[in-house]
Amino acid sequence: MESSSGTRRQATRQKLYEAAVTLIAEKGFSATTVDEIAERAGVAKGTVYYNFKSKTELFEELLRHGVGLLTESLRSAAEGTGEHGGTKVEALDAMIRAGLVFIDRYPAFTQLYVAELWRTNRAWQSTLLVVRQEAVTVVEDVLHEGVECGELSEEIDTQLTAAALVGMVLVAALDWQAFQPERSIDDVHSALSLLLHGRVGGR
Repeated sequence: MESSSGTRRQATRQKLYEAAVTLIAEKGFSATTVDEIAERAGVAKGTVYYNFKSKTELFEELLRHGVGLLTESLRSAAEGTGEHGGTKVEALDAMIRAGLVFIDRYPAFTQLYVAELWRTNRAWQSTLLVVRQEAVTVVEDVLHEGVECGELSEEIDTQLTAAALVGMVLVAALDWQAFQPERSIDDVHSALSLLLHGRVGGR
């Protein structure tokens, strides 16, 4: 059982994550100061340094935290489908929806995460690659299980297909929020579900 001081620290860290992600999404990493993060979180500047050694460490932990939440939501969706006797394709479909729900809930984090994937000179690049792989591996495992049980074709490149599915959800969701915000999450999910089921070739 977590102590009250541990619970308080987690709550403080959550406030700092939320403050940092919104500020960095607005202004960029370099232009965002620790003072601003503290002010936005409603804490003293010393509290930031009590929890994180530097702004870079705060951002690195923010990436771990955010992608960890995404990974857990994908895993829960897959496991929930399995518990109800669903197929592997149904599990993948549930994961697409879980990804959209996550992105809808944390749009600023998703924008940052996608932007950082394309930068190669950051101090946290190795961390980002590790946490990205954790999220992709959850999808890859379901694809692999689908191939093993004969539900999916043995010709599938599970590694590349998993990365493609995660990328599809991230980019489609960002496009939805930026350019088609009037569409519902059900509408977007239905469109991506058609792609998953291979029903875009006029069959």
